[in-house]
Amino acid sequence: MAIIIDGKALAKKIRQNLKVECEELKEKGIIPKLAVVMVGENPASKVYVRNKSKACHEVGIEYEEYLLGEEVTQQKLLNLIKELNDNKEINGILLQSPIPENLNINEAFKTITYAKDVDGFTPSSIGKLCIGEETFISCTPYGVIKMFEEYNIDLTGKNVVILGRSNIVGKPLIQCCLQKNATVTVCHSKTENIKQYTRRADVIIAAIGKSKFVTEDMVKEGVIIIDVGINRTENGKLTGDVDFENVQKKASYITPVPGGVGPMTIAMLMHNVIKATKEQNR
Repeated sequence: MAIIIDGKALAKKIRQNLKVECEELKEKGIIPKLAVVMVGENPASKVYVRNKSKACHEVGIEYEEYLLGEEVTQQKLLNLIKELNDNKEINGILLQSPIPENLNINEAFKTITYAKDVDGFTPSSIGKLCIGEETFISCTPYGVIKMFEEYNIDLTGKNVVILGRSNIVGKPLIQCCLQKNATVTVCHSKTENIKQYTRRADVIIAAIGKSKFVTEDMVKEGVIIIDVGINRTENGKLTGDVDFENVQKKASYITPVPGGVGPMTIAMLMHNVIKATKEQNR
């Protein structure tokens, strides 16, 4: 039976360490502050934003929310981001995705100044990650890497299969795993016969957005499973991208949903806010 990777416990430990760092900054008169911009009324986004607010409160980071209506123009959104860039009290800026389809999210991300890019989505952050420079790493991939480190899972020479190629999770994960000396394969919606790749994988990171997509017959004995997916069934139950009950019989390590990658994403956001604050106050 697989060892369950407890993201909730690890995230709590990280937040406790960050709280100490936050208190040390406050003793020097430095108060870390995160600004979150949310456009529209996406119910899932509201839950994520509430969780981020709670985590900030716990760590000691000040938190400011900017709610924009669905009808907001691209220019108004960019103007708000520019104001936050110029506001010296704000150390980190987070644009909650998704935003309405009539708005250009990539242009909005590009507008966030690198020094405050705590989500790791600006071209500068992504470019630095690709060439192995110190940078802000997207919070979910960063959380996944922290899990590997905590459980002493060495990726050197391992066949890592990433399911999904989103800008937010899949693509940054490629770079993170390459830096850990893994051999990385990416499968996506146009990949034929995904099973031929997953069956050879030592590690599977599922970020495809399909409930219980990864089944027992798709994995080999001893596989390490990281489930990034969060899907809601018709009866409101949360499920991952992996059929947890059956796949865990074969896996050596597996993350649950909920309680796996989700809490780590928020913990790494807190880490990035503290990091940004320190760098801005050097």
